[in-house]
Amino acid sequence: MTPEETQAARMDTLHVDRPFHPPEWAVLQQQLLAQLNLAAEEFVERYVQPDGTLLWRSFWPGMDGSDDPYEGFMNLALLYVLGGNRRLYEHARKVFDGITWQWTEYGQIHREFDGYYDWMHHGEGSLFFYFLGLADSDSLKDRQRALRFAKMYTGDDPEAQNYDRENKLIRSPINGSRGPRFVMTQEDWITHRGILDDYLAPFEDLTGVDIASGKCPWSDDRVYREIIEKMNERMAKGDVPLNLNATGLIAHAYMHDGNEKWLRWVEEYVGAWKERAEANGGIMPDNVGLSGKIGEYNEGKWWGGYYGWRWSHGLFTIIEPLTNASMNAVLLTGNRNWLDVARKQLDLNWELRQTSNGKPVVPHKHLDSGWTDFKPPNPAYPIYLWTVSMDLEDVERYERLDAVDFYREIEIPIVSGRNPHTGKETKHYIANTVPWFEYIRGNDPSYPEKILTANMTLVQRQLDKMRSAEGDPERWLSDGYNLEDLSSIHKWQEMCPVYPEGLLQLTLGAPMHISHGGLQHARVRYFDAAARRPGLPPQVSALVEALTDEAVTLTLVNLDKAEQKELVIQAGGFGEHRFTKAEVRDEQGKVIHCAELSDKWLRIRLEPAAGARLELKMERYVNKPSYETPWSSKRTAPIIQPRTMT
Repeated sequence: MTPEETQAARMDTLHVDRPFHPPEWAVLQQQLLAQLNLAAEEFVERYVQPDGTLLWRSFWPGMDGSDDPYEGFMNLALLYVLGGNRRLYEHARKVFDGITWQWTEYGQIHREFDGYYDWMHHGEGSLFFYFLGLADSDSLKDRQRALRFAKMYTGDDPEAQNYDRENKLIRSPINGSRGPRFVMTQEDWITHRGILDDYLAPFEDLTGVDIASGKCPWSDDRVYREIIEKMNERMAKGDVPLNLNATGLIAHAYMHDGNEKWLRWVEEYVGAWKERAEANGGIMPDNVGLSGKIGEYNEGKWWGGYYGWRWSHGLFTIIEPLTNASMNAVLLTGNRNWLDVARKQLDLNWELRQTSNGKPVVPHKHLDSGWTDFKPPNPAYPIYLWTVSMDLEDVERYERLDAVDFYREIEIPIVSGRNPHTGKETKHYIANTVPWFEYIRGNDPSYPEKILTANMTLVQRQLDKMRSAEGDPERWLSDGYNLEDLSSIHKWQEMCPVYPEGLLQLTLGAPMHISHGGLQHARVRYFDAAARRPGLPPQVSALVEALTDEAVTLTLVNLDKAEQKELVIQAGGFGEHRFTKAEVRDEQGKVIHCAELSDKWLRIRLEPAAGARLELKMERYVNKPSYETPWSSKRTAPIIQPRTMT
């Protein structure tokens, strides 16, 4: 036997042979998966050329852009990971490489990574890459890229000296494979001018611009020149919290090779920001100079940095990278105290609350005049923290918010961005974290059927839009610079029908990833044992019904009346947990089998039309997280070293 076969043979195995009448949710899952598989094929056929590139413009300027096509097609890989057709992975691989080549030719990508941009957009664009890690752990190409990209942020790449090891900071908010961008040009921002006309001014002392208006005329050439000048003076040098999204890239490298230096970097960098907040009275500063001094280029002010408390999104671009970084630090170290980095900011923000129409509102921005932009708090962040902690204190952080109705209701999103009617963030058509949380707490037992039905409605709406004149790629070919022409870079994610939020939540026992660079954390993950690939086997449905710190309860049903199915359940999305015991119940709830376990994998043999409810005890965050599968090759291909030219 090969080492891989020996490993699989030693796996704990449970045999499930009791008949189980398929619940409605199990049937709906299969219908949604079939719909998504077909929709993905049509989506690729409409927009992807035979070589994997996209039919689009001949010229694209500025530093922005490569993240958007990656976002449009990233769910091809994610759906494959959940159990979608094998062709989805083949499409994903081809399109990823095609986009990388195409945007290299446009000029945004250099050495297969953005030459320079911020970690809001790096984070979005990296999601596709992270999903490929889940899809194929044996890919030498992906592993080599992951290690090379990580070195760009640890001080190990001489061409991309983004990290200052002495001061433990990333040296600019604008960074990438070409290193820190200390001086931005007008060309860098050219594609954003029309869009940013409707945003708050990035500075309060722009000539002739009223900060109170909430808008800033980037389209005015004089104002635009002044903005770029002040950006280079006050924003382009030093670190910002947004850069904490880079911890996802480093964790991704760790899960490819397990090198402890990546873990140490995450601890060091997140720890540095923790110390900066403590030095600032607990509030996370949004700008740190190259010397490590808070407010070094902003007259000592802790606000006013790039994508910070004032501009352009405020709290959103502070708490989101803190949440990502906290979760990544726990994933790598097993130390849940890292969640306090994000918790403390949520708590401080809550202390500043006011009341509007009987509901709490919290400040989202800080200007020279003080805290402002009071809005309903987003309840998703304590939910994300709870999925890691399982701690009552995070439930209390959620409950105190008294979330407004539009967060609680199941939503069929209409845009990859903010809902224009409510302001709710629905980036990547992720809209139902709160309803899922209420379900997993036992407050809405009908949620599985409702979310799957809503998900199918979303897919059909997206298909209708994709097939319309608006979705015709021939109409996007203009090289013009009006707002409609420039916004065509977002068209792929707006036309994409491959949005599996309901399927992922119910099968993995977790919310969808945080959109701006979040890893896809999960309580469990599945592999098709017969096909030796990720995802549930064909005609097998799974429902995670309950979560505790020490257990997950899930139901498995084989809808195939003729064939046995064999699958492997993994403890944790990255194998970071360990199963300790299994209790198997039949359809009537009777315990039919118990087994002691001690592994991150558990094999299940499902007879035709059989099913069971499993309560799986586990120890959490006790294993090194990894992209390893039950059949990962033990003969890892060596990293390729380039020749030395003399």
